[in-house]
Amino acid sequence: MPATKDRPGRSRATPRPFVLWREVLTAYAAPALTAGAAAVATGQRDLAVAAVTSIAGTSAVVAFLLGTWLRNGGRPRRWTTVLPGVVVTVVLAVATTGAAALLGWFAARWLPAHAPLLAGARLERLRIDLPVSAALATAVVTLRWCGSAARRTPRPTAREDTR
Repeated sequence: MPATKDRPGRSRATPRPFVLWREVLTAYAAPALTAGAAAVATGQRDLAVAAVTSIAGTSAVVAFLLGTWLRNGGRPRRWTTVLPGVVVTVVLAVATTGAAALLGWFAARWLPAHAPLLAGARLERLRIDLPVSAALATAVVTLRWCGSAARRTPRPTAREDTR
């Protein structure tokens, strides 16, 4: 019987490499589709508009900014590779959620006073839409990045440490 060779290529267990445009596209499409489907199912017109604007837009912007920052020209920051991926995710999620919550609060308060055409219930949605979208996009992008960074820079095993 001839010896069988392993087929070259990736196994299903290894994550795909971190590609920024793919992450941004996914960060826009996933919440737009899910929130849009919920809007259609419940008949909420405001949710349908928010699905493709504030919800998906915030997710895409956060994914782009965070992905660019994490990549840092292809060189990961030391603290992002030393700490476990869950810790990095929690730290970044808290930071981006806080920033998005402040931005949503500011926009809901400031914009109606300075742009009367924009006043309404849609601006009140920003207080919820922005932080929730930022938290979800941060979690997904950071975990994907940590998975691909771990594959690029393997951690030494106990056997390698004793040499």
